[in-house]
Amino acid sequence: MSATTIKASDHAAEPLVWGNPQFRDVTQTVSEIVEARQTPLWWWVAISISGALMLNFLVMIAYLFWTGIGIWGNNMPVAWGWPIVNFVFWVGIGHAGTLISAVLFLLRQKWRTSINRFAEAMTIFAVICALIFPGLHLGRIWVAYFMFPIPNQMAMWPNFRSALMWDIFAVGTYFTASFLFWYTGLVPDWATLRDRAKDKWRRIIYGVLAMGWRGGNKQWKHYEVAYLLLAGISTPLVLSVHSVVSTDFATSIQFGWHTTIFPPYFVAGAIFSGFGMVMTLAILARIVYPPVKNYMTITTLERMAKVIMLTGMMVGYAYIMEFFMAWYSGNKYEQFVFINRMTGPYGWAYWIMFSCNVIIPQMFWSQKLRRSVPVLFVASIFVNIGMWFERFVIVMTMHRDFLPSSWGLFKPTFYDIAILAGSFGLFFTLFLLFLRFVPMIAISEVKGVLPQAQVSHHHGSHTGEGER
Repeated sequence: MSATTIKASDHAAEPLVWGNPQFRDVTQTVSEIVEARQTPLWWWVAISISGALMLNFLVMIAYLFWTGIGIWGNNMPVAWGWPIVNFVFWVGIGHAGTLISAVLFLLRQKWRTSINRFAEAMTIFAVICALIFPGLHLGRIWVAYFMFPIPNQMAMWPNFRSALMWDIFAVGTYFTASFLFWYTGLVPDWATLRDRAKDKWRRIIYGVLAMGWRGGNKQWKHYEVAYLLLAGISTPLVLSVHSVVSTDFATSIQFGWHTTIFPPYFVAGAIFSGFGMVMTLAILARIVYPPVKNYMTITTLERMAKVIMLTGMMVGYAYIMEFFMAWYSGNKYEQFVFINRMTGPYGWAYWIMFSCNVIIPQMFWSQKLRRSVPVLFVASIFVNIGMWFERFVIVMTMHRDFLPSSWGLFKPTFYDIAILAGSFGLFFTLFLLFLRFVPMIAISEVKGVLPQAQVSHHHGSHTGEGER
């Protein structure tokens, strides 16, 4: 196939679905993963590891509540420590799901159809992990309700000027909208599983989840309108949520933080890290479930690599612009912060961040590397490492403040490391449960992009539901 042919007709040269499957083939491939009576051995091994890490997470949280946050490495001047690093990291991971599902849906990018379902699931699980950390960082978890805008028995309201309040509003709204968007897309697929169920309990469970879906013309019409509205509601959240999180930093008096570049810089970084995690999970799904390779094609992975390269360059631009603005400001304190960030005690972390986030994605200029699954997988791992270190570097800016007599270093304790590992255990436990019990690919949407589907509506009007 020549390059000219690919350029002339991308859809003709690079189909979104390989193997020319029929509608019934799509239903069978996706449904049999959920319907399988025998759970694969690899799943039990993976859930055992992630479950052990999640149990460790719960034990560490219980010990933290019993003992206090003194078990962490948080100190003065680095009062935020790893809890806020982890919070910002997990919020960023959750951004790709909404972008893939909502923004690409509104832009009519049909290549999203094979990855949007588990990208949305990833968003929900990442936000659950993120929401835990502000509560832990409070120290006095029993007064966590101060963060919520609800009346209480003491007739006092939360402090609406608090950054914690902004986080509750932003992340809470993001989680709610993302969950509704995810579940709405699942309704037709629950109905498919209900109609295929061979035992009573499955029919009852899937029937409740499907909420009376029968696939009628009127139902599809209402479904499309609801899906479009939720996509429209979710899209601004991609920009607003991480802008609010970045404002936690930008409204402080800490040099290196109070800058207007933070909101767009954080949003680009969030999309960058989120796509890195989606890439990791998509490749793993292709390995453990070989039949889905026909739906999560190398073409889809290549387009994700292009997004990673683009957002990586945006993040790299932000890194360079921060140094330029520090120099241009003429402020010695601002200049010192960035020189210290690059050459100080945490300079090693800065260079890990810069290498993973700016240098490594540049390999995707090569089409050969963009279409190499091992290269994509390794690069996606480095992206996630780099983005965690980005948050680490930003928070560690606090270690050298205005007074040299107040300088100090942050050293993570065993409990910091255990809680971080445990959060990954929670994330992967939820994700493994999702892979086993929920259709990982949107059956109705994939049918809508097949060549034989004469689509007359904007969201899967003819999906072959009669061929379940």
